Order: sequence, then C-alpha cells, then structure tokens
Amino acid sequence: MQSLWMVLASLLFACMGVCVKLAAATHSAIEIVFYRSFLSLILMFALVKLRGVPLGTPHWRWQVSRGALGFSALCTYLWAITLLPLATAVTLNYTSAIFLAIYLALSGMRLTAGILGALALGLAGVGLLLKPTLNADQLVGGLIGLASGVLAGMAYFSVRELGSRGEPETRTVFYFSLVSSVCASVWLLLSEIHPVDLRSGSLLAGVATFATAAQLAMTRAYAGTRTLMAAALAYSTVVFASLFGMILWNETPDGVAWLAIGLIILSGLAATHFSRAGPAPAAPAP
Repeated sequence: MQSLWMVLASLLFACMGVCVKLAAATHSAIEIVFYRSFLSLILMFALVKLRGVPLGTPHWRWQVSRGALGFSALCTYLWAITLLPLATAVTLNYTSAIFLAIYLALSGMRLTAGILGALALGLAGVGLLLKPTLNADQLVGGLIGLASGVLAGMAYFSVRELGSRGEPETRTVFYFSLVSSVCASVWLLLSEIHPVDLRSGSLLAGVATFATAAQLAMTRAYAGTRTLMAAALAYSTVVFASLFGMILWNETPDGVAWLAIGLIILSGLAATHFSRAGPAPAAPAP
C-alpha cells in the first residue's frame, strides 16, 4: 500500500506541474508558490478541523524544520530553473533520493545494495529522459540545483521522522503549508503582483489542490517503513509528466525517451522487490 501512495503522489505532482506550466504565462514563480502555499493552508486547516486533529504538537521543532527545509528546497529549485536549462535543474533536484539514502544510512538504517541500485537506476533514467547538460559557465547554477536536492532529501527525512513519531500526515502538511505561506508572503512583498482572473485563478486553485493532495499522499508514503522504496517510486513523476506532455502539448518521446521511461519503471519495481526482501530498517531514535 505504501508504494501505491507514492505512485498516487507522483501522479498528483505531475497534475500540479501541468497547472504550474499553464499558470506561469500570467504569474511569476513566487506568486505561484504563495498561492499554492496559502490556499493549501486553508484546505489543510479545514481538513484538520474536520478530522478533529489537534494542531498542538510535541514535535514542533521537527515540523518547523520540515517546513523550512521544504520551502528552501522549493526556492533553490526555482532559482536553479532561472539559471539552468529546465532539464538540468529537474535532474539535479531528483538527486534528493540519493541524499535521503545517505541521511538514512547516517541515522543507522541498513541499506542493501539492491535498493541503492534501484535508486541509481531511477536517477539514470531521469537523466536519460531529460538529457541534462551543464556547461562550465553554469557552475553556480549547478551548485544551487544540487542544493535543492540536498534540501529536499533533508525535508523527506524529516517527514519520515515525523511519521515514525506518530504525527498524522494532515498536521505535517498543515505546518508545511503554514511555514511556506509565511516565507512566501515575505518574498512576495518584494515582488510584482499580477491580477488574478477567472482562468488564472482556476489554475492557481488547481496548483494548490493537487499539491495538497500530493503532499498528503507523499507524507503517508514516507511515513512507512520502506522509505527508500517510496523515494525510488517518486521518479514516476517524470513518467506521468512525459505522458501529460504527449497529450497536452504533442511532445512525442523518441526511442531514448521510451528507454528512459522503462528504466524509471524498472527502478520502481526493483525498489519494491528489494524493499520486501531486505532487512528491516533500524528503529529511529526517540
């Protein structure tokens, strides 16, 4: 079931990406981040109240750090996009799974060669599909893009730790939305604000709705015991995004692209297999 939650999250993130691409025609990146975070905050507040989940938490430090790391990862990712070709920025951001594996190893989890190979296979598939390039004059942008992967891996590690401590995913996503809204509001004060019409408002609402649902599914997936399986399956976002590109923008993949998609799918299957066959991870520190 954990694998299905991550596949669902990947599909929802791809849907969010479609809305982002369409909304970018009328709104800046920080505006999209703000509306995504603020509308998500409203949705999550309603959801936690509906489910009767108290907002008070004994793990507020983990919640704040998860929100700050997630927002920082998003900011560095958007910054890298402005400095690098999109394919390169996306590929560097997807190194988050590798860094997550490193953090888990440092925390005491035993990693099998099979699961690490599945992660590497998925990353190779992403790189092959996106055909990233990095010139010598793009070193700074490359380091920023790599930083987005480092920060995202740390954020996912925080999500796992919160789940292992019994934090409900609704509360974790609520605090992520809260921290992101506050940070994005400060950034927005220094940026140009464009008017919202019916079309752009619908797209921004779509961004927030898909992002919120994806965060809930992703949080539940990472809260399980097979964290690296979930990380490998996150690569499937690229597959869904490629399919949307074919359907909406007539972006027809070539033979190399289909090979890459196959590698990504194989990565997810391998991660599922080795996650079941491998030893149980070490219990997290209290």
